[in-house]
Amino acid sequence: MLDVRRLRLLVELSDRGTLSAVAEALSYSPSSVSQQLSQLEREAGVPLLVQVGRRVQLTPQAEVLVGHARAVLDRLEEAESEVARSLTAVGGTVRIAVFQSAAHAVVPQALTLLRAEHPALRVEVTEREPDVGLFEVSARDFDLVIAEQYPGHTRAHREELDRVHLVADTIRLALPPHPPRGRTRRVGMSDAERPHASSRRGTGPAEPSLLAAATMPWVLEPEGTASRDWAEQLCREAGFEPDVRFETADLMAHIRLIRSGNAVGLLPDLVWAGEAPSVTLVDLPGHPEREVFTSTRLAAAARPAVVACRDALARAARATATPSAR
Repeated sequence: MLDVRRLRLLVELSDRGTLSAVAEALSYSPSSVSQQLSQLEREAGVPLLVQVGRRVQLTPQAEVLVGHARAVLDRLEEAESEVARSLTAVGGTVRIAVFQSAAHAVVPQALTLLRAEHPALRVEVTEREPDVGLFEVSARDFDLVIAEQYPGHTRAHREELDRVHLVADTIRLALPPHPPRGRTRRVGMSDAERPHASSRRGTGPAEPSLLAAATMPWVLEPEGTASRDWAEQLCREAGFEPDVRFETADLMAHIRLIRSGNAVGLLPDLVWAGEAPSVTLVDLPGHPEREVFTSTRLAAAARPAVVACRDALARAARATATPSAR
């Protein structure tokens, strides 16, 4: 009889690629992982691993076993969900991976709803970049991920995950706020660099266009992120290369740099968490939106705790989003 715990180690190795990565993810020692997989080889009666340089590689027989092991793990998860559905109260623990602006805007209100409606449910939230969160949900490190997708960009399809739309989040050009009349501007852009636009309740008209920000210093997320790729492509389509002087994944830092007059940038509506914007916002051509969605393993989608979390997140997103982002 093959041991399910050892089968999971084989699946983990298939997903993560190295014994050390498996050991780190599961809080084992690499030697313990190696010993357990050696025992699995004896149980299976065939070689499962071959040494290739300093790494190990799965044999064709191991790949066959991985496919069956995934199915076994999914069936066990479905069994747990069915048992949970037979209970009258929603409980247990749900681990959620979430990117920063969703953590800031949606998660707190969702947690408040869950605490009131399902007091026996424990929710653990960890910040993760969307690509990492999607992988870690697939690898069973998390139960649910809140992820994002920018216009014209796609993410690798994971057939073991579902995808449920949460909110369409409008992205706008963010410019420094206008100083009160009669006051001198402080540090930041020169008058030549600074755009001029009227605003009402923090949101300006369609002008100045994106091109008006071509000569200004920019703050964007780090290279390699979907938001950075999308932002640079948007600027190039407008006919210029943004002068990126500040790089940070922290959108709160983006707001402060823009509000202080030191940069311009692109901000999604969710970052305001339903509060009045503290910078001047200008609509972009075509009113681009990023999609915010949740994903879980198909085997876990009917689990009452996951269903409850998704429901609370959806209600929080509707309450938080600006009218244009709903």
